[in-house]
Amino acid sequence: MTVKTPARVFFLTIAASTALACAKRDEDATPIGNLAKAGSDSAARVDADPAAPDSFRVAFETGKGRFIVEVKRAWAPRGVDRFHALVTSGYYDRVKFFRVIPGFIAQFGISGDPAMNQKWSAQIPDDPVKESNRKGTVTFATAGPNTRTTQLFVNTKDNPMLDGMGFAPFGRVVEGIDVVEKLYAEYGEGPPEGRGPMQNRIEQEGNRYLNQSFPKLDSIITARIIR
Repeated sequence: MTVKTPARVFFLTIAASTALACAKRDEDATPIGNLAKAGSDSAARVDADPAAPDSFRVAFETGKGRFIVEVKRAWAPRGVDRFHALVTSGYYDRVKFFRVIPGFIAQFGISGDPAMNQKWSAQIPDDPVKESNRKGTVTFATAGPNTRTTQLFVNTKDNPMLDGMGFAPFGRVVEGIDVVEKLYAEYGEGPPEGRGPMQNRIEQEGNRYLNQSFPKLDSIITARIIR
């Protein structure tokens, strides 16, 4: 699947910026956005991944320590099924936190291996929003309706304005939120708002690009289901 024009992402950026304008400080210009390719009308879609357990926990080992996410399938069944499939495949191993905005979110989920990005490019349908984007909840990033693939973010503050934009949490950090809050954040937003990584280049070039241009980014060492 090829990278398309970022029109859908740009639309989401405007919509998110409008919604976030009601909030204060650094979240004013920091909308959640997925890859431009995720907004392509030609993108492959799947109706469902294999059903995940009703509840399980995933331990993320990072360079800053461990955090644990408790997942509830009832919150967002399609999202949980995709997340479970990704974790059991080892997708998140060596993935970097490429977009960390203090007091807002920590975003990750583009593989350092371009072949893995291609393998998992199929989009999944949206879930209704049943839980609020409170601090510690974990949610799929998106480029618009029905465009979720692999990217996730952890809310590092209460972000209720995201609920009405269709961002459906599927789990929450039950241990180690302090680890998430310590992730390297100095690169900030990606272009054009900031000097952080370009998402399309991560997808196409993987960790080679990030290691060369953004060497201080924190990484997931492993992500494993623990029960």
